[in-house]
Amino acid sequence: MSFLSILNFAVSRKTENPSVDNAPERALIELSAIRKVYDSGENAVEALRGVDAEIRKGEFVSIIGPSGSGKSTLMHILGCLDSPSAGSYWLDGQDIAKIGAGGLAKIRNQKIGFVFQTFNLLPRASILKNVELPLLYAGIDSEERTERARQALELVGLGNRAKHRPAELSGGQRQRVAVARALVNNPSLILADEPTGNLDSKTGTEIIDIFESLATKGETIVIVTHDPAIAARTHRRIRIVDGEIVDALPGEAVA
Repeated sequence: MSFLSILNFAVSRKTENPSVDNAPERALIELSAIRKVYDSGENAVEALRGVDAEIRKGEFVSIIGPSGSGKSTLMHILGCLDSPSAGSYWLDGQDIAKIGAGGLAKIRNQKIGFVFQTFNLLPRASILKNVELPLLYAGIDSEERTERARQALELVGLGNRAKHRPAELSGGQRQRVAVARALVNNPSLILADEPTGNLDSKTGTEIIDIFESLATKGETIVIVTHDPAIAARTHRRIRIVDGEIVDALPGEAVA
């Protein structure tokens, strides 16, 4: 199966069952007056100071800013790994504040795919088993897990390395495995926290090539990065300074 046909298969469900009317679709991510305060009293640190933002389905967005600006805090809130001290966060039409711990775990498993700077792979498991992991947590049967994981690995160009363990792969290949794992559950949102931070420039560019290809097929991708060259390839750049969004710039045009 060709790369393009696999990519089309992987995202085809994004466009199934179109709306029967022409009403405008609400944003996938809606943030209103988001604040995050750590500690209290004299030790209080306000990491986010009233963040308002929308990200629509199919957008490829980067969050940029200096160290300590609140980028990672915002990413953790978007990924339902942390909760805001104030404000509201709606994800795919759901008010996150009204969802319990079990529901949040389900959202993280089924609606969000995570890609981290440090890969976060299980060292003793094959890369196929690493990619299967979200499907295992979702209760998918063994045969379907294996098939979907193989397709995801084909998508990132590692179909012939399924039996290898992470230590047998280069850093770039391990990050490709992480991307495949993020995709395997067909999530609504892919969050990538400094996904090229541990890679050389050539390999980092290859990883962004994959994200860019996915974005053109309708995936919603949000990347935290300190690299202006990476940010420039996204559709939109959201710059955050001292816990506040100071501007939202268009990226370079995507062909």
